[in-house]
Amino acid sequence: MTAQTLTLVQNDQNRTDYAHSSFAPTIPVALLCDSLLLRSGLQHILRNTPFAISEATSAKGPKRLHYCAANTALVIIDASQNTGRVLEVARQVRERSPETRIVALADQFDRSFVQTAHGAGVNGFCLVDSSPAVLIKSLELVMLGESVLPSEVLRSIMDGVAERRDRLLQDKSAEPRQPDLKAYKLSTREAQILGCLKEGSPNKVIARHFDVTEATVKVHVKAILRKIGAANRTQAAMWASQHLPQRGGASVNG
Repeated sequence: MTAQTLTLVQNDQNRTDYAHSSFAPTIPVALLCDSLLLRSGLQHILRNTPFAISEATSAKGPKRLHYCAANTALVIIDASQNTGRVLEVARQVRERSPETRIVALADQFDRSFVQTAHGAGVNGFCLVDSSPAVLIKSLELVMLGESVLPSEVLRSIMDGVAERRDRLLQDKSAEPRQPDLKAYKLSTREAQILGCLKEGSPNKVIARHFDVTEATVKVHVKAILRKIGAANRTQAAMWASQHLPQRGGASVNG
């Protein structure tokens, strides 16, 4: 089944009736709604539009497993009560008829449900308190391949994106925190020698500076590499440049 092209009629305020035309496409619709009052209201709204309700029933019970006929182009489901049922229906529709479009109706939508339902295959989300004209135009957009969201849900999503972006910018601009060298169990002398490694000082110069033997420096260097997880002196120097305070270590090349 390919997407049908709709002939859009000029909207005159809240006017929802369509001029009868032999060229107007007919879109078979399955309406799943627990509320008899809401079902009746939707049937009245969609009368004399391209959306022809071929089946209108409750989404409860075993019948909901067989609601979608082979030629159903659009499924409208009431999502006010059981959101889990909406996801179940969406997945079943996708398995049986991948090209069928799905629209969820509810008095309100939260961002989490919209994201989950969209991933399950729901194409549009409409509020039950929308005007008939808004509802019909939303259904038309869905049939044209668009995804439809209520403005407040879209604002909520955009606000969430903006908040994450602001947090990311704040994290990037924040002063990097220096880790506590005690967490790596470095002794005071090892921290000093690590500062010398950052400057590229050889063992001989380090030994002379601290008045110890080169063998002692080698022992300290070996312990440093093990504690910070470095494979060699070069990696240790790179680690020190990122983790040691700017004034850490002792200058031995002056």
